Amino acid sequence: MNLSNLAARLDHIDPFHVMELAKTAVALEQQGRHIIHMGIGEPDFTAAPAVIAAATQAMVDGRTQYTSAMGLPALREAISAHYRDVFGLEIAPARIIVTAGASAALVLACAALVDAGTEVLMPDPSYPCNRHFVAAFNGTARMIVSGPAQRFQLSDAMVREHWNENTGGILLASPSNPTGTSIAEDELAKIVATVREKGGFTIVDEIYQNLRYDAAPFSALALGDDIVVINSFSKYFNMTGWRLGWMVVPEALVPHIEKLAQNLFICPSTVAQHAAVACFLPESIALFEARKAEFKRRRDYIVPALEALGFKVPVMPDGAFYVYADCSALSDDADRLTLDILNEVGVGLVPGMDFGPSTAHSHIRLSYATSFENLQEAVARLQRYFAARK
Repeated sequence: MNLSNLAARLDHIDPFHVMELAKTAVALEQQGRHIIHMGIGEPDFTAAPAVIAAATQAMVDGRTQYTSAMGLPALREAISAHYRDVFGLEIAPARIIVTAGASAALVLACAALVDAGTEVLMPDPSYPCNRHFVAAFNGTARMIVSGPAQRFQLSDAMVREHWNENTGGILLASPSNPTGTSIAEDELAKIVATVREKGGFTIVDEIYQNLRYDAAPFSALALGDDIVVINSFSKYFNMTGWRLGWMVVPEALVPHIEKLAQNLFICPSTVAQHAAVACFLPESIALFEARKAEFKRRRDYIVPALEALGFKVPVMPDGAFYVYADCSALSDDADRLTLDILNEVGVGLVPGMDFGPSTAHSHIRLSYATSFENLQEAVARLQRYFAARK
């Protein structure tokens, strides 16, 4: 193959450093090192017993053929009931599209809404793949510096200030990766109203919405039927490798998303879909809620522990399982710091370089989606690391 024929968009898509660091950590493990993984955002919990049983039964019964590109009706109805039970919202199953993970949902949303040259506003810092989904359809992610004063999120004033003739819409995440912070409901309502006024689109990634610790459940879907919401079975439902998610779209957008899904993905994993129906059984929800309480316990331990080590956590994360910590008092190079920590004391952290230029060298992201005992051991190792440098 003549590599000069590669698509120009590849020049605008950087490696995912989280995954690159994970490879380094695995290589150290193969050398016999014990590594505490606090980089990748993956729950240490696995699928609920009822989910595993449902997957097994589907395979035993031979229910493994293609489904509709929209997903199993039973699963779409279960998701609809979940919105009613948890959020008090009536979301028609016809507006719910089951996808091959939240990533596929974001691909479908961008394929439907982003044209060449379309600008999409998003905060800096934010999940790196979001800007690459936009770039894959020749759009431009316009990252707006969003600091602690804005909870690392966009505000309505920022959207108004940065909107221009090329802006097509916004892509938000609440709670956010990497910061674990949510957008205040009244502020989100103002943002949605502004985007509506401008004739743009609003996409809200809510894959961590069920892992929100300090406030009642809230979905952007409460703000109108014209919002595209993305969700996933990976985080709250502990099904990362099952690659299953969903999106809720305006009714008028459904046939267009269906057409794209048919062509791009055929359908999500059939076995994973049959399994996921069991996520909504009472015994499964009780288990997920207990695990959520454990995540909160871990957060409440790790944040003050990091501050005692010299990190600054200017905004308490209210959701997900991340802490976005300012390490500038400890190092002027977050990338070098995380590599040193990994190599010297075997704790895997992530530098801010993945998440946007404004915090690339000054912040690290820590995932507390590991056992409480691992968190305690990681803190002890970090104490030794920094003590050796005094």
